[in-house]
Amino acid sequence: MLVTAQTVLAQKVLPPPEMKLEALPLRSVDPDDNVSTPAKVELGRLLFFDPILSATKKVACATCHHPDYGWADGRATPLGVGGKGIGPRRLPMKTEGIGILVRNTPGLLNVAFNGLVSGQDYDPKKAPMFLDVRESGLEAQLFHPIRMQAEMRGNDCPESQAVDQMVVRVSAVEEYREKFTKIFSEEKPEGKEGEVTAEKVAAVIAAFERSLLANNAPFDRFMRGDKAAMNVQQLRGLKTYEKAGCVHCHGGPMFSDFKLHFIDVTGTGRDDRQAMRTPTLRNLRYTAPYLHHGRKRTLDEVMVFYEKLMDAAAEVIDGGAETDPPFDPLLKHLHLEAEDFADVLAFLDALNDETWDKSVPERVPSGLKVGGE
Repeated sequence: MLVTAQTVLAQKVLPPPEMKLEALPLRSVDPDDNVSTPAKVELGRLLFFDPILSATKKVACATCHHPDYGWADGRATPLGVGGKGIGPRRLPMKTEGIGILVRNTPGLLNVAFNGLVSGQDYDPKKAPMFLDVRESGLEAQLFHPIRMQAEMRGNDCPESQAVDQMVVRVSAVEEYREKFTKIFSEEKPEGKEGEVTAEKVAAVIAAFERSLLANNAPFDRFMRGDKAAMNVQQLRGLKTYEKAGCVHCHGGPMFSDFKLHFIDVTGTGRDDRQAMRTPTLRNLRYTAPYLHHGRKRTLDEVMVFYEKLMDAAAEVIDGGAETDPPFDPLLKHLHLEAEDFADVLAFLDALNDETWDKSVPERVPSGLKVGGE
């Protein structure tokens, strides 16, 4: 029998209403106290690529979030001040007392939509950040890597002084002072509008990060009415994806419920015993390797991992065993067969949008190397 797009759609199994699959919004949502402007975005881009934010002046935000790697770094786990180079070619250096980073770098594409779940009000100031959801909102997130020794601080200053010293370094650059004065005098004409503050640095970088949208994937176009945007195999994969129960966690417009789940019982490290936030499935083509520890190099490996995980879930949950933290019961509802892999992978490919911003400044006001060493 000939399988057409129409017959695939007719057989579609819908997810629960609260996790309904939807297209991403065409625009990001700004906090009321940090409305984006083109000037903010461009200033944020300069600071994002400027190593002046780092106490060592050798590491920029772009060191671990580079456009060539989906605004991630293409590594299993990142190397901040303890490394040299960009992306997978970044190599560790001998740096005394610098710890290692153990979690995979999340890409920044569509980070403007973190926390966006179908049927719920969206507040960008409450958007969950980091894999363990230890912070809310892009503005607050920025200060963590600046304070972190292994990311941007190194041994060059105490943690308690990292943010204040960053502000001093940025304030010392005349071009930055002029840009901050122009932007914030227009926004707040009275007071010390020209003063560079940590909050203003966070505001412009957050505005830049919210501009990194990849919200026009084939799936988005299909859901907006373009029925030719997805091919027959992708539509079949969509049906299988929903039927398999993937939508219980990977639903909504971002393909994430943004909740913490404990699933990894492989015993390969201390983070395996911690619940982690459901990652988005968008733009996976550009953000390998995968999982919170970055140990899966391909999506095929991830699919095999989940197939085996279903067996582990049945043994643990149905067998009455207990884990710490508790093994996520939603895994009992996952029904993924090896013969479904190709169709599901084809569907995941329909979540990729390669039209995102990849531009890099030719220079940064500090005069340091763009993107760090």
